[in-house]
Amino acid sequence: MIKKLYSLNVFLLFFIIFGYSQEALNLQQAIEIGLKNNYQIQIAERNLEIAQNSNDWSIAGRYPNINATLNWNNNFVKSNNPASFFPENTSLSSGIVPGAELTWTLYNGSRIRLSKQQLEQLQQIAQGNVQIGVENTIQNIILAYYQALVQQEQLRLREEVLNLSRDRLEYARVRVEFGQAASFDVLQSQDAYLNDSTSFLIQKNTFENAIRNLNNAMGVDALGTTYQLTDQLQFAVEDYTLEDLKNRMLVSNRVLQNLFVTREIAAIGTRIQETAQKPQVNLRLGVTDNINYNIISRQVNISGEERDFSNVRTNALNTTLGVSLVYNVFDWGVRKRNIQNARIQEITAQLNIEDQKRNLNGQLETTYATFNNQRQLVEVTNQLVTNAQRSLTIAGDRFEAGLINVFDYRVVQLSYISAVQSRLNAIYNLKTTETDLIRLVGGLVR
Repeated sequence: MIKKLYSLNVFLLFFIIFGYSQEALNLQQAIEIGLKNNYQIQIAERNLEIAQNSNDWSIAGRYPNINATLNWNNNFVKSNNPASFFPENTSLSSGIVPGAELTWTLYNGSRIRLSKQQLEQLQQIAQGNVQIGVENTIQNIILAYYQALVQQEQLRLREEVLNLSRDRLEYARVRVEFGQAASFDVLQSQDAYLNDSTSFLIQKNTFENAIRNLNNAMGVDALGTTYQLTDQLQFAVEDYTLEDLKNRMLVSNRVLQNLFVTREIAAIGTRIQETAQKPQVNLRLGVTDNINYNIISRQVNISGEERDFSNVRTNALNTTLGVSLVYNVFDWGVRKRNIQNARIQEITAQLNIEDQKRNLNGQLETTYATFNNQRQLVEVTNQLVTNAQRSLTIAGDRFEAGLINVFDYRVVQLSYISAVQSRLNAIYNLKTTETDLIRLVGGLVR
């Protein structure tokens, strides 16, 4: 009865993990889902749209400004001037003055052209921020996917060991029935089987958590969604040379490229400040139409005759055209200080580039050395697994032949588990380091 219960429990566990239909998911699909769902990328893309909309000659100030005006004026005048032709005058009038004014900057020391260049650089910064968000997302998904693969392989390992322990337990029972073994051997086999069952359940929970982390990295709200991971956790990496990686990093590293653009923006900012030392020439064109309606207009002339001009409508069309030249003669050194500050910002931008280059070179050399070490470690663990598999097979044959006891077989079994786990961890660490290398050289792109 106990034997049947053990077999049923194992069957149910296997069915829960592997027995029902699951959605197939490879790494490329996981990355596509993650890029689509990531909110930080969407925010960066909206900021890029803002930068693209702002990168226009109208924002830079190339085109004239045209303003329409409309004034409503009400005037009451009561005057008494003996020297006037009409010494006494009383009037109440209301008028509307529509107009239009055009102002156009003809010259301001190339500030408009420089402002347009600055807007173009800001758009490049926004594009770089989108790429940085893409890199972060891709790296997180790669690590989460391979971690889930490792835990899946760990679960299969536990399944394999559990099957072996169940077979050893059944074999021990058979030997007891035929008087070839003592009940103590059965108890030890049962302990091994129960320990392996416990390890299997723990690993099952670890695998499920890894899938949840993968869903979180992909931006899937239903964290409990399960998948059949179709990629293989294999030892297959490219051969890299440090010099080639450094060259690629200087050209394609996204953080470094953004710093280059920031330096260019600082340089343009200095030139923009320098334009304040040059004159500014503006063209102004204005048109107004003064439409006036006299509500009350009584005037008295010198002889005492009263003249009434009420209900009279008048209008006057005025047109102005002018060019103004403005030059700041003295501003207490404000322009000079602004230029000095802009140049300091330019120097700071260059220092940031040099500092980032130093840090990236250090990271690259460390990561490259770690990568080569881990590649050798994978090769060693591959050999360990091969030896452990052979030892486990030989130990199983000897156990069945009665040449070794259950304790000796268990030691070999645990050694096999350790070797396989070491190999899986070595491959995962190698994939992690390779991903870091690829990101440093700007290779994590859509």
